[in-house]
Amino acid sequence: MAEEKRLMKGNDAIGEAAIRAGCTAYFGYPITPQNELTAYMARHMIDHKRTFIQAESEVSAINMVFGAAAAGARAMTSSSSPGISLKQEGISYACGADVPCVVVNVARSGPGLGGISPGQGDYFQATRGGGHGDYFHLVLAPKSVQEAAELTFEAFDLADQWRMPVMILADGMIGQMMEGVTFPEPRDLEKLPARPWAAGGQYKTHRPINHVSSINLVPDELEAKVHERFLRYEQIKKKEIRFEEVNTDKADLILVAYGTSSRVCLGAQQMAKALGIELGIFRPISLWPFPYDRIAALAAKGKRFLTVEMSMGQMVQDVQLAVAGKAQVSFYGRCGGNIPTEEAVLAEARKLLGK
Repeated sequence: MAEEKRLMKGNDAIGEAAIRAGCTAYFGYPITPQNELTAYMARHMIDHKRTFIQAESEVSAINMVFGAAAAGARAMTSSSSPGISLKQEGISYACGADVPCVVVNVARSGPGLGGISPGQGDYFQATRGGGHGDYFHLVLAPKSVQEAAELTFEAFDLADQWRMPVMILADGMIGQMMEGVTFPEPRDLEKLPARPWAAGGQYKTHRPINHVSSINLVPDELEAKVHERFLRYEQIKKKEIRFEEVNTDKADLILVAYGTSSRVCLGAQQMAKALGIELGIFRPISLWPFPYDRIAALAAKGKRFLTVEMSMGQMVQDVQLAVAGKAQVSFYGRCGGNIPTEEAVLAEARKLLGK
C-alpha cells in the first residue's frame, strides 16, 4: 500500500529522504536557509540510533564526513553557499580519495555572506569542481520538494556506485517551501552495498584495514590515478545525464532553467500558450554531467534559447558551449535574492520573438 502524501518543508523532506536512504552519519553546522535540515537530522537520526554531530564549523563537518565515509558509513552534510565554500577543501579530498558521500547545498544569494534569500550563483562552484585540483562530482538540481526528496534518496546510491560525492543543489525557495511529498520505503541497513575498499569494518562486516587518502607524492602515480578517474567521468556522462523537456518540439524559442527558475518558466510558458505563443522549456536535472548533446540537437533543428537564472549568468555559458555558435542564446536573470517573475520572463521571450 502506497504511503500517504505528507505536507513537508523542503529541508525536512531532504532529511527524511536521507534517513530512509540509509544515511548512518550526519555532520552539519547551522546556516540559513537550510537550518531546518540540520534540526530534522538532530531529532530523527538519534531516533534511529544513528550518528548526528553538530560540528564546531563547516570545515570540521566536511572532514567528519570524509572520515566516516572512508570508514564505511553512508555519510552526509548540508549547508548553504558560504558554508559550502568552507567545505570545498574537504570535498576535493573526498573526490581525490574516491570517497562517496552526499552534500546538500540549499543555496542563498551572494557573493560573500550575501543574503538569506534564494540564489543560483553557486552553479560554477558546483559544476566546475569548486575546490582545488582536477575533479568533478555529480550535481543534481531539484525543482520541487518531491523531487528534492527523490534525488536525495537516489544520491546515496549514486555516490556508492561511482565512488564520489554527490551534491544536491537546491535553493532557499525549495528548502523553505512546503509541498506534498511521498517517500519510498526505508533501506535495510543490512542490505546496503558493501564497501570492501573502506578503512574499517562496516556494521557487522569484517574486512582488512585499507588506507584511504588523496595524497600521492609520486607524479606518475598521481597522474595515472587522475586519468583513471576521468575515464570514470566519461562513463558517468554516458549514463547519468538527466533533463526534462516541455513543448520543445513545437516551440522556436526554448527557455532553459533549473530549480526554482524552471518553475517560473513553466508559468511563463502557460501564460504564453494562452496568448497563442509557443514556448518550450528545457530543464537540466543533472548540472554535472550537463546535457550538452541534447541542447546541441535542439540547436541543430533551428531552435533559439533563453536561459533564465537567479544569477548574473552562469549556466548560460554551458548552453553557449552546447550550441557551439549554431543558435542564438539569450539570457535573463535576477540576483541579490530576487526571483524572476513569470511576467518578466514572458516579456523577455516576446521581445525575442517580436510578438
